[in-house]
Amino acid sequence: MSRTDASSAVIDRRYSEKNQMLATSLHSQTLEEIELELLLEGIYRHYGFDFRNYALSSLRRRVWNFVRDQHVGSISLLQDRVLHDRTWLDRFLYALSVNVSAMFRDPHFYRVFRKDVVPLLKTYPFIRIWLAGVSMGEEVYSLAILLQEEGIYDRCRIYATDINDAVLKKAKEGIYPSELMQTYTNNYIKSGGTRSFSDYYTYCTGADDNVVLKPSLRDNVVFAQHNLASDASFNEFHVILCRNVMIYFNSELQAHVHHLLHSSLVMFGVLGLGAKETLKFSPHEYSYEEIDDAARLYRRVV
Repeated sequence: MSRTDASSAVIDRRYSEKNQMLATSLHSQTLEEIELELLLEGIYRHYGFDFRNYALSSLRRRVWNFVRDQHVGSISLLQDRVLHDRTWLDRFLYALSVNVSAMFRDPHFYRVFRKDVVPLLKTYPFIRIWLAGVSMGEEVYSLAILLQEEGIYDRCRIYATDINDAVLKKAKEGIYPSELMQTYTNNYIKSGGTRSFSDYYTYCTGADDNVVLKPSLRDNVVFAQHNLASDASFNEFHVILCRNVMIYFNSELQAHVHHLLHSSLVMFGVLGLGAKETLKFSPHEYSYEEIDDAARLYRRVV
């Protein structure tokens, strides 16, 4: 074989190997997408939980993390276990939930809420508030503290909802690690708190590593399961806070949720979004006037 023929053979072999590797990669990617689609469709049809329009990259990452943590082996094997065992579904839902928050997270939001929203709420004889996607409940208790300090908590009803019943149960307990209290205290001070933050919690009996929040903060709170992707509006609200939830949805589901929130707000009701969320390019971009764009607080005017 000539040197030229040998070189050509090497090039052809490398080209063939590269194409084979690419084909294998594309096949694996397609198979993964098929498995993920079947898993989400099965959960929706069997249990009614709809994750089909969640942002794909974030959802895929969380699904694979769960597969590895549970040593399942593949998404198809996970589907078999989730569809045939409700306890597997509960664990899976917990893994899909983004349960990362803090009390008085984003202090600027709470300062603006206290200064610009509370005066509006004081004009109502009774105030209905919906907190959507409350996770472990930090936002619920932060708002309850603020409303207590402003003297209007007694005429408020807060509906705290999440898709995950397990995290709702934890939220209702109001128990948090004591190591977080310094961070929460700093947030509270920056948010305009008017008392000592330690007034709102006590150390759990026999467990100094946990604190429990004052039971009075739960007096006017209703914890309930609600799926933003598939459940309908259930009341008319003066305030809806849906913060750091829609960043995990694709554009179609975001539009659906914006319709739901808009239809659930009374005229001149207040909508609060997360710091990385916006009304721009949403179907109701022009249905609100801005209260404070940095705080992502808006008032319905249409």
